[in-house]
Amino acid sequence: MDNSTIGIAYQSNPPSVPDWLNKGDNAWQLVAATLVGCQSMPGLVVLYGSIVKKKWAVNSAFMALYAFASTLIVWVLVGYKMAFGDRLLPFWGKAGAALSQKYLIHRASLPATEHHYHNGTIETPMTEPFYPQATLVFFEFVFAAITIILLAGSVLGRMNIKAWMIFAPLWLLFSYTIGAFSLWGGGFLYHWGVIDYSGGYVIHLASGVSGFTAAYWVGPRLKSDRERFSPNNILLMLTGAGMLWLGWSGFNGGAPYAANITAAVAVLNTHVCAATSLLVWTLLDVIFFSKPSVIGAVQGMMTGLVCITPGAGLVHTWAAIVMGIFAGCIPWFTMMVLHKKSALLQKVDDTLAVFHTHAVAGLLGGVLTGLLAVPQLSSFDLPVPGEKGTFYGGGISQLFKQIVGALFVIGWNIFSTTAILWVIALFIPLRMPDEQLMIGDDAAHGEEAYALWGDGDKFDATRHETIVTNTGGDEDNMQRQLNVMGARGVTIQL
Repeated sequence: MDNSTIGIAYQSNPPSVPDWLNKGDNAWQLVAATLVGCQSMPGLVVLYGSIVKKKWAVNSAFMALYAFASTLIVWVLVGYKMAFGDRLLPFWGKAGAALSQKYLIHRASLPATEHHYHNGTIETPMTEPFYPQATLVFFEFVFAAITIILLAGSVLGRMNIKAWMIFAPLWLLFSYTIGAFSLWGGGFLYHWGVIDYSGGYVIHLASGVSGFTAAYWVGPRLKSDRERFSPNNILLMLTGAGMLWLGWSGFNGGAPYAANITAAVAVLNTHVCAATSLLVWTLLDVIFFSKPSVIGAVQGMMTGLVCITPGAGLVHTWAAIVMGIFAGCIPWFTMMVLHKKSALLQKVDDTLAVFHTHAVAGLLGGVLTGLLAVPQLSSFDLPVPGEKGTFYGGGISQLFKQIVGALFVIGWNIFSTTAILWVIALFIPLRMPDEQLMIGDDAAHGEEAYALWGDGDKFDATRHETIVTNTGGDEDNMQRQLNVMGARGVTIQL
């Protein structure tokens, strides 16, 4: 039957469906990207806005919201090609825009991923998914955005919002793109054979290390906030955590760039590991503190999701359980025991313990992947033929590669984060002044999350300007003054 006699939806080659386009792969990749996007917006926006003290709800949510929006614009202007374009340096791609129709409607490709034998002949062709470049640009954007938002968790409750607005795009350009190109886009670690299936190093180790570094340079919260920083809404926090958990189906399920066997294995392993880690963390809380903690359960969920990410599509499901056990134990130990014994960890005010839940768990997952990656599953997805875990014949070399890859990510993120913050500090203070820190959202944004005082009346700064003055540097005296005048977010502690 001639195409002209049937409906366009049923034609073998309608105009918008070229021969190379796989509708199933394209649909799944867009869904996966949307799931990951929902982890950030609204997932982490809701989680951050509810897990912090009431007076920081708006500020914390806005930091995540701003990072999401600013990342997208920088990404399509120059960032995407720096992370996934043609090679400029062994660790960096050539900057360029991803905006034109000519570029976005052609078949997606990662030009620097072509892998060669030592004699120069092609061993593995470059990655070319069966959907348009626009799909891949959007998919990789949501990973970049969530990395910066996770980093923000380390500096909530005191970072100058103007400094954050400058830091977020600069960190994307000079830190994230280097890790992404090196491990995913065809850089030297990619071709050497370091395994990072879906971001254990690129996203979680990077955000944890950079967050900890940023927390060091920005400085701590107020003493009163460090001592008491109870969530303002635990049920809403669980809503955000639920979006984060279920959204991880797209996080790890989309990593193969196709709706294939690897994606299915990755999704199952992701949730098995997360559930195992949550249960182990909760059990440890019960054993040592006599009661389960909802916040602890969320932390355990997070460490499980992070730990499985470097190898979600590459390991057996029983191995995902093993990884979940380690994910529930090791970060719990570093957070609950080691943290209290380490002078450095005590000094650095990592608000949401991103170092433990992401850096420690991401490094743990990368090392375990180097041990447990199965040859058959690895052959489906990894670019270097013969990559497999140490326990399956990969020898000590694969474990060595995983450690070296981690060290590169750690070193570069410490350096780049420090350099960016030093430059910003020359022009803008990194930390809010104590007077603003005492008040919170109303001082930083002129807005508050809840109208729990004065029936929604706004705080009149001119009326109280003579009272809120830190002439002697006495934080406790300032707190008493604010209590007397009834400043919102201070008198009501949730």
